[in-house]
Amino acid sequence: MGTPTPTPLVSSSMNQPQPADEMLLGRYRVLSRRGTGGFGTVCTCWDTRLQRRVAIKRMPLVDGSADGIGASTVDEVLAEARTACLLAHPNIVSVIDFELGTGYAYLIMEYVDGLNLAELLARVEGGRLTHAECAHILTSCARALAYAHGNRVLHMDIKPTNIMIDRMGTVKVADLGMAELGAAAGYGGARGGTVGYMPPEQIEGMLVDERADVFSLAVVLWQALTGRNPFLAASAGASLEKIRRGPRIGKEPSGLDLGAEDALVRAMAPTASERTSSVDELACELVPELGGPAEGQASLAELIEQSEQDDQVDEADWGRAHLPFRLRRPQAWGVVERALPALAVAALAARALPGFDALGVPARIAGAAVACALAAIWPPSASLTCGSFIVVAIATTAPASPSFALASIIGVALAAWWALIGRTEGLASVALLASWPLGRPMAGAQLAGFTLDPLAALLTGGFTYLMATIMAPVLAAGFAAGQAAPAVLAALGSPLTWAGAVAAAFAAWLSSIVAMRGTVASGIVGQALGCAVLLGAECLRARVENGGIWSVPDLPSCTVAVTCFLFMCILTVLRGPLFEGQEGEDTDELSQ
Repeated sequence: MGTPTPTPLVSSSMNQPQPADEMLLGRYRVLSRRGTGGFGTVCTCWDTRLQRRVAIKRMPLVDGSADGIGASTVDEVLAEARTACLLAHPNIVSVIDFELGTGYAYLIMEYVDGLNLAELLARVEGGRLTHAECAHILTSCARALAYAHGNRVLHMDIKPTNIMIDRMGTVKVADLGMAELGAAAGYGGARGGTVGYMPPEQIEGMLVDERADVFSLAVVLWQALTGRNPFLAASAGASLEKIRRGPRIGKEPSGLDLGAEDALVRAMAPTASERTSSVDELACELVPELGGPAEGQASLAELIEQSEQDDQVDEADWGRAHLPFRLRRPQAWGVVERALPALAVAALAARALPGFDALGVPARIAGAAVACALAAIWPPSASLTCGSFIVVAIATTAPASPSFALASIIGVALAAWWALIGRTEGLASVALLASWPLGRPMAGAQLAGFTLDPLAALLTGGFTYLMATIMAPVLAAGFAAGQAAPAVLAALGSPLTWAGAVAAAFAAWLSSIVAMRGTVASGIVGQALGCAVLLGAECLRARVENGGIWSVPDLPSCTVAVTCFLFMCILTVLRGPLFEGQEGEDTDELSQ
């Protein structure tokens, strides 16, 4: 029986570096992200303590308790983690350690220096491997799964991304025990597997045994032989229909003789009782027909080595062509991050300083210049400097009984916000200050959604709205609290003010939580949704002010919202993805 000749590699950069220093558990520096899979995010990290590379899978812990981790959840997760750690086998990716953090579980695993099978299939022409290469993969996976099954552990998610191949051609199965571990962690759909590789009993939520892994391994082998997954579909139901019809043998030739092909098809039987009973049996039937596993290992090692060389040649060109502006021009992006707070301070100074007749023009200009320079040097100082200036101005300009009360309230509120949020993120100061000179309370919500995490964005969006509402009459009165106090009290006493603050908070939160998916597209969609909320709030405000009759909303406010949206979209594109190298783990499989 003849075997296909080795196919050339197609160059592709699958795993991009993580340029910014990000630490996990205070010890592991993130080097790159391999994507988001069924149970969480996988990162390649540098262990700063032991000076070695590791792979870390971070899983969200779902629990009803306040901190996200309940005692029962901890016990279940630790029990399953111990089980995973006991699976020591040359063809299984070793589990080194397990840690629990607030809301997350971290599985620290050995780093496999190579590619997963999905990446390799995406690089070879036609997505097909030789029979000898498939024999080595089948032999190695069968040994790993037989060992796991002997220890009463099912994999439940065999697929190309969970089969690793290192530089020596050694094949290792990853994520063994993750189905049980993910379920113990409360991760949604933990036992769901991956569409296209699950047998019918797993899709339908019925009892499963070792034959579920036999089915999945047979599908992976068929894909490696033919270049296509016969059961891949847009939904589990559609995949189930394909499984019941069986693979298209004539249209997807495997190169096997009739008896070997029948054995492979039997391993993918829709009914478990008609299926090959064990992975050992599957290997015994097919490996002699496929060829020599040793020859396949040597061939796979050559493919991995060639792929590594291609990546080294192409990585620089890929980076220049694809990396976002923030990474291609980090110094220029730093200028943007420093210039925006300085401009916000300058805009406020231009609006407020003319009211200080007691100070000469040179003194006012010098003071504004110093404040702008300080904001450029240390961006979080912008809100602190301007807040201090506002408080002093209110307390000392035309002192009256409301002066110290208003100054104290504003000072305490600004100090609390700055201590909680403003001191950690320079652009948060811009979100706070932007709306003051514009006189449009909602102007800061969109920037808060761009620059802050959801909870901080929620608080900042509402806070900036209230502060802008207070500052509008204060600036109009030239910081004379006696004149501004009635307007401030009237504004704070209006239900429309608090409704507007809620809308601004929700818009900022919505923008942030959508943007946290990490892609540029999600950032733009988040900003669009936030802008839509703000425009809708303006329309409702106009209707309430006009006695329940729909009327044209405040056009300047709408113009500011749309302008901010466009500006935030530009910043989102320049910043690029939040998580460099972020890819869906199943991208290659779905493209087959």
